[in-house]
Amino acid sequence: MVKKLPARPNLEHLRGQAKTLLARTRVRDKHFRLADAQAVVAKKNGFSGWPVLVRHVERLRGLEGTWTFRSLEIDGRAMPAETLVGSHLLFDGDRFRMESPEGNYEGQFTIDVECTPHTIDIDFVEGPEAGNRSEGIFEVDGDRLTLCLGLVGSTRPDALVTSAGSGHALEVLERVTHARPSGVAGGTPQPVEPPPPQGDASLFTEAVTPTLAKLQGEWRPTELVSSGSPLAHDMLAWGVRSMNGVETKVVFGGQTMVHAKVRVNENASPIEIDYLNLSGNKGSVSLGLLRWSGDEVEFCMAAAGKPRPEDFTCTKGSGRTLSRWRRKP
Repeated sequence: MVKKLPARPNLEHLRGQAKTLLARTRVRDKHFRLADAQAVVAKKNGFSGWPVLVRHVERLRGLEGTWTFRSLEIDGRAMPAETLVGSHLLFDGDRFRMESPEGNYEGQFTIDVECTPHTIDIDFVEGPEAGNRSEGIFEVDGDRLTLCLGLVGSTRPDALVTSAGSGHALEVLERVTHARPSGVAGGTPQPVEPPPPQGDASLFTEAVTPTLAKLQGEWRPTELVSSGSPLAHDMLAWGVRSMNGVETKVVFGGQTMVHAKVRVNENASPIEIDYLNLSGNKGSVSLGLLRWSGDEVEFCMAAAGKPRPEDFTCTKGSGRTLSRWRRKP
């Protein structure tokens, strides 16, 4: 049953609804009790019974406040403590805002406290992950919150642990204030753009050209800029690019950012490179440029369905991704 509670549910208000219903109904039904009225209110709001509704609201309001990150582990690997400085998670009802040096993430979430462990589904409304969903589990112990989340596109964890290749992130947070944070409205939904057109898969053969042969294996990033915003240097260590035949993957912090079949036009200068996306906007094509600089390779890719870049610039709002890579030792 779909939950129909307001964004910031209040138990006293819900109890008041039950008492009002009781008073109205007792006029015609002397046997109608408060427990019956509470059951009606619970079912009206999408819950199987009043105790379930109470537990849900108490847990939801128990998350309220501002939390700071104490540790973060992705795919079984601990993030350096210095990367967590300045990041906070703010809850107000079922709305949240995650503030971090690389940007703010806003949205809303739903919880199910009848499951063990409790589940949480996070919908990103505004920010770098707008339109995506992450499914996870959580545990609250006083002012300590432990979240284990499936990175976008990954399955929900079944335990508060991560391991290599799991696609899960384990976050431990500590509450710094119980006060309702200001301005946490869940973000503003962004305009929905039509999906990019599908590419012709038959144009992407299995032929490994000299350029693709040179790209085989694993590479580490030395620079990554997305639409004019550079990735923090200490985050680069979490990225890897792999090339296997004509398929490439780009993974950061356990999350697959690119998975595509690749073709190149080696007669163009600079070399033209095309991706047939196998994830995300699956079936669409991203166009870009490639060039070599010593022992590094540089890519400038346009967003799926957009024209090929004419150069290796990556300005704010361009939608391009500029990256440089060095072969992994």
